[in-house]
Amino acid sequence: MMSGDRERAQFLADELAIVLSHFDLGTIQEITAFKRGSRKSPKAYIKASRGEFVLKRRAPGRDDPVKVAFCHLLQNHLARKDFPLPHLIPTRRHRNSMVRYHDWTYEMFRYVQGQPYDQSIAETEDAGRTLGLCHAALADYESDYAPPIGGYHDSEMVKNALNHVPTRLQSHESVIGKEAELLATTQWLYEAYEAAAEGVKTAGMDTWPDQVVHGDWHPGNMLYRDQRVVAVIDYDSARVSPWITDLANGILQFSILGGSDDPDSWPDHFDEERAGAFLRGYLQKHEFDPERIDVLPYLMQEVIIAESALPIATVGSFGRIQGFGFLRMVKRKILWLNDHMDEWLATFRLVLSEVDKSPAEEAT
Repeated sequence: MMSGDRERAQFLADELAIVLSHFDLGTIQEITAFKRGSRKSPKAYIKASRGEFVLKRRAPGRDDPVKVAFCHLLQNHLARKDFPLPHLIPTRRHRNSMVRYHDWTYEMFRYVQGQPYDQSIAETEDAGRTLGLCHAALADYESDYAPPIGGYHDSEMVKNALNHVPTRLQSHESVIGKEAELLATTQWLYEAYEAAAEGVKTAGMDTWPDQVVHGDWHPGNMLYRDQRVVAVIDYDSARVSPWITDLANGILQFSILGGSDDPDSWPDHFDEERAGAFLRGYLQKHEFDPERIDVLPYLMQEVIIAESALPIATVGSFGRIQGFGFLRMVKRKILWLNDHMDEWLATFRLVLSEVDKSPAEEAT
């Protein structure tokens, strides 16, 4: 969902030279623009005598040194646990994980060769397995820095965003003559969000223990090779929350169907097979209390509303997709989830029973 490269931030020549001087990469052989991720965060691919690397200048708003330090300590912890991610490269003299220059924050990573998600069942299941590995590796993690707390569940920020959406979109051509429909849609989503949050509370999640979680587990943050995850990127959303919030988000992100710039063409339903595959992979590496299964569909509804409301309230769109149409699509998908909740819970319980089978039961 990127617009033209002319809008992408770029490094200056002297900026590159000064920042690169802080790292011991050997002889530089090649530097090219690495056009991935946020347009506000320039990146460069660097080929040197000591390997291949990616230099990143953090985007404004994501460059606070304390928050970056939290993310870096988290990534180094995962690296020590042999979790698949691009390893941070320390600076030459002080072995710092970041460089500060002109109030900008920079980080250097070892380059990982990989392919994007292909939507196959095999890659979906491995994404779930890798999330299970992540949660297991972070179960005992305690940071030297105070991590963000909370997330998309029962968030006042999400509710405020929904209230602000009509003002943000009122002058858009897609809304002219449909102002009443926009108000009705946002009000419906507000009430659906509150109802889903209440469902989560009724299931008891607010009493479950917290831990550090990734916070943004979706296909765009995975690199694959031979249908296995070789790197998980983007730890900027890491926070303290019940790990099941990460799991619900992953199930949603890997089972949602759509993708074109016309949200009216997106189907109402989700891919049930991919949802089951993701959960199956997760259960291979992380334990799951079957009594907590009921919370998943409610969390999925909360996260799809949160993921759409926040950017639309801020910029009026979801990537390149106009906001009003996207919100109508979200409403359709939530209605579908509500209508098929029993079927999805049955699928989740079937996956749980299959994973829990003993060898003797398997033989029969």
